[in-house]
Amino acid sequence: MTDQGQSTAPAYRRVLIKISGEALMGKMDYGISPAMLSEVAEQIGRARGKGVEIGIVVGGGNIFRGVSGAAQGMDRAAADQMGMLATVINALALQDAFERQNIPARVLSAIEVGKMAEPFIRGRALRHLANGKIVIFAAGTGNPFFTTDTAATLRALETNADIMFKATRVDGVYDKDPYKFPDARLYDNLSCSEILEHELKVMDAAAISLARDAKLPIMVFNMLADDNIERALDGEKIGTFIKPE
Repeated sequence: MTDQGQSTAPAYRRVLIKISGEALMGKMDYGISPAMLSEVAEQIGRARGKGVEIGIVVGGGNIFRGVSGAAQGMDRAAADQMGMLATVINALALQDAFERQNIPARVLSAIEVGKMAEPFIRGRALRHLANGKIVIFAAGTGNPFFTTDTAATLRALETNADIMFKATRVDGVYDKDPYKFPDARLYDNLSCSEILEHELKVMDAAAISLARDAKLPIMVFNMLADDNIERALDGEKIGTFIKPE
């Protein structure tokens, strides 16, 4: 128990949040929901105010997905490059949402985008985090054939994050697609090895293997539910917890 007037230490020192591009649509069918951006910024801003250092990797599926482009006959490398640019758009939108609420945020991009974002340099990212800025990592790893899930795991490790959160449009990890199968079962806990063994579609194998080898815990939850981002940052277990082993 803390003394009266003494603040409670945050549950985590530093976290990495992977936000899917689709989640930024909110209830829209396409694009970026201003209301969702504002809600995300408010929740993350409140956690930052409690002393949590926060990095974000954002996807681009609400604008363009490299895999879907390749499935339609486009060269995979070119399609993935377009997907990287989509993540830059989302990152800039998130930065604007934070700054509208007077929360300092910086976009660090794995590809050069001129004057729109800073280049990703690990030391620079660590300094921004230590100085209390929200750091938004854009453009994945900067290479085709790597998903933003893999980029999120990589950035979590590079920034020495305590945990990675995957904020999605579903409540956690299911044994099958809950949108197609009403009897889909939600897992409370999983290991990385179980995900790989059962080929569960939560993150790609490269991301899960990297998290397992580096002993990085992951929590997957629905960011559309009220205050779920803030609850997760406060240390509450929601959704599915993935332990390295």
